Amino acid sequence: MTPSSPADAPGLEPVARSVERVVVIGAGSWGTTVAALLAPVVSTVLWSRRSEVAADVAAGRGNRRYLEGHDLPRELEATDDLLGAVSGADLVVAGVPTHGFRSTLVSAAPALGADVPVISLAKGFEQGTGLRMTQVAAEVLPGRPVGVLTGPNLAREILEGRSAATVVAATDPSAALALQGLLASDRLRVYTNDDLVGCEIGGAVKNVIALAAGMAEGLDTGDNARAALITRGLAEMSRLGVALGADFQTLAGLAGMGDALATCMSGQSRNRWVGEQVGRGMPPDEVLAGMDQVAEGVRAAGVACQLAVGVDVEVPIAEGVRSVFEEGRSPVEVWANLMARRPAAEVELPENGGADS
Repeated sequence: MTPSSPADAPGLEPVARSVERVVVIGAGSWGTTVAALLAPVVSTVLWSRRSEVAADVAAGRGNRRYLEGHDLPRELEATDDLLGAVSGADLVVAGVPTHGFRSTLVSAAPALGADVPVISLAKGFEQGTGLRMTQVAAEVLPGRPVGVLTGPNLAREILEGRSAATVVAATDPSAALALQGLLASDRLRVYTNDDLVGCEIGGAVKNVIALAAGMAEGLDTGDNARAALITRGLAEMSRLGVALGADFQTLAGLAGMGDALATCMSGQSRNRWVGEQVGRGMPPDEVLAGMDQVAEGVRAAGVACQLAVGVDVEVPIAEGVRSVFEEGRSPVEVWANLMARRPAAEVELPENGGADS
């Protein structure tokens, strides 16, 4: 299940499905960025639930709510009519936050073609069910290909044309290849992968690690401590992912380690920023109330802990983050408890159950 690209496999001639019209559902910073990348290449419509955002984009004023100061391609269309947007689409890219993912797809379903692929941009889990977003999409839209686009993809950098890489995985390889062909450029390297579980676990859990890394920053623990935390967070992500059926190589790649590094270190990361404010002593509810977009790691922490219990895997960093946001524990106390955990081997053999962070 090693990530691959047609350029990396001479002699292979994979076939991508024909795509003439793409609809991006969700006009947050990342959804808008993906739509902006697609618009010069293929007919692209961006749907926003906010009529003022759709109107701004359609009028050429850009997405002033989420990407102030950034121009968008003149070819990009925008609307607040969901059924009108998805009608006739050959490919749907869903950039809706996890808490609204299911309801949005339910609303879109009556106008969506029977074999239209749905590719998720969301990085998290559904509350209550613990499902990954491709699992939600498969439930709501049975019989259609589903997939995920993920990796170290900070929206503003990509929109500015800075170099980056991303990964697309789908139940139908032709859908992954189609999106790869549409997005790939000399600034964005796009890999395909057949490991949906690993890609989505990496994308969700890295947000939890970023919250912890932000709290460590807010506590002024130092560079050594933050590096240790991120590294042990990656070990935690890998243990959980593999136990849930992911390929370790995926979690060591762009969808896991790559995304975690960008999200834990960048000042553009919402999850890192939230963690830092909480680490500095601000009440979590107050920090979250002041945000215009979603920090998915807050919701993902509790689900990651529940999933870990189900597969008998320890996730002390995720548990610490969960306890801060759900129980009101002090970040100082959580940090002290992590540092006081029993001594352990850094690399555990599988038969030992792989435990401590």
